[in-house]
Amino acid sequence: MVKILNGKKLSEKILDNLKREIRNRRLKLRLAVILVGENPVSQIFIKQKQKACEKVGVDFKLYKFKKNIGGLQLKKEVAKIVEDQKNSGIIIQLPLPSHINTQEILNLVPPQKDIDVLSENSLGKFSQNALPIMPPTVCAISRFLKNYRIRVKGKNIVVVGAGRLVGYPLALWFLQEKATVSVLNEYTKDTLSFIKKADILVSGVGKPNLIRGNMVKRGVVILDAGTTIKNGKLLGDVDFRNVSRKAGYITPVPGGVGPMTVVCLIENLLIVSTKK
Repeated sequence: MVKILNGKKLSEKILDNLKREIRNRRLKLRLAVILVGENPVSQIFIKQKQKACEKVGVDFKLYKFKKNIGGLQLKKEVAKIVEDQKNSGIIIQLPLPSHINTQEILNLVPPQKDIDVLSENSLGKFSQNALPIMPPTVCAISRFLKNYRIRVKGKNIVVVGAGRLVGYPLALWFLQEKATVSVLNEYTKDTLSFIKKADILVSGVGKPNLIRGNMVKRGVVILDAGTTIKNGKLLGDVDFRNVSRKAGYITPVPGGVGPMTVVCLIENLLIVSTKK
């Protein structure tokens, strides 16, 4: 019988511990989130982050900019936000509008405030095991695997999607953990042959029902990091109903990777703030 990897329950336990630590150490922390435009999925994630901050006693500030803001003006605004000493950690909520050079904006956040690990500087240090924190999604998935005692070393890992938030940093981490890793993208030929061999499958594409029951082998570990809104409902990449009949472990959406990613973000905020 499949085991549900309950991110909501696990995240609440970790948040309680973070709340006690922040209170006991009398830390004054503030999470600054920069939002450009009105992406509905982004707004859901921002609300989750704000709620988590309120629960643990961290100040939350949202900086909103119109979708048509120019790249140069956005750089100036981000620079001011970075310089504000009250902002302990800063998030550039992705995606940014297509006319903005995303990496240039992400690179404006210094490592000591880059709790998303998205600047080239931070990601480079992470790839060399020289960073005290992990990208939040990587941290979330590592927590699941550790908590449920799922071994990674020597396993055949398939990561669907090579994005900067999920696929790319996850592939780096799995390689560091001595797994055999395949990263699939839109140009990968015969994706089904890769997916069927996966011991652990992670999907972060943002396409509902991308992973179906007939595509996976029995006993596979499924970590669904995909997010899409359809008819007001948050959906993952995995056809949960059918895939769960064959999987050994599976994360639901919502209530799986999402809550754990938010918790890891707050944990990163605490770590970088105490190392300054």
